[in-house]
Amino acid sequence: IVGGTFMKAKVNEGCIACGTCVSLCPEIFQFDDDGLAEVCADVTEELEETAKDARDACPVSVIDLE
Repeated sequence: IVGGTFMKAKVNEGCIACGTCVSLCPEIFQFDDDGLAEVCADVTEELEETAKDARDACPVSVIDLE
């Protein structure tokens, strides 16, 4: 699927607002009104590796990719 939805990202409870995912992958993650990370877009094939890097770098392991 080129340019289409490849997988979904989710930020679970427990986010500590460190900003790691937002800095690594701003195309998918952003801060919500409370300063916690949230998903702002689906993961495309082109962003899959970057999204995985953000998930793997999360210090509290609250990012799921499906």
